[in-house]
Amino acid sequence: MSGPLLLVVAAALYNEKGEILLAQRPEGKQLAGLWEFPGGKVEPGETPEAALKRELLEELGVTVNEADLLPLTFASFDYTKFHLLMPLYACHAWRGEVHPREGQSVAWVPPSRLSDYPAPPADIPLFEVLSGKP
Repeated sequence: MSGPLLLVVAAALYNEKGEILLAQRPEGKQLAGLWEFPGGKVEPGETPEAALKRELLEELGVTVNEADLLPLTFASFDYTKFHLLMPLYACHAWRGEVHPREGQSVAWVPPSRLSDYPAPPADIPLFEVLSGKP
């Protein structure tokens, strides 16, 4: 391991067409321009579900019930300065309309097209799992 363990959490939000929401990292952030699942760091004392609920409200202005966050898969990836552990939850229900609140672009993407979007290295295996690729 190249550094401390960083626990982040992410959501695959599914719309009624079965498309998944991706967010593009805005300019000025690390890995700017790459597409990822919405989510973020789990703060001390938070559960992954509570962190995801908070992050989705902060990033997209939507409210989710923790019971609607279904554990799906996870990524474990060794970046240069830290090791990322990222549980990914599926979510099919939320309240409110998706409105990017942090300057990011968003796209609803069919699972089969996820790999068309350049992504951080930790997200690529998740894209493959959701698209049904080995």
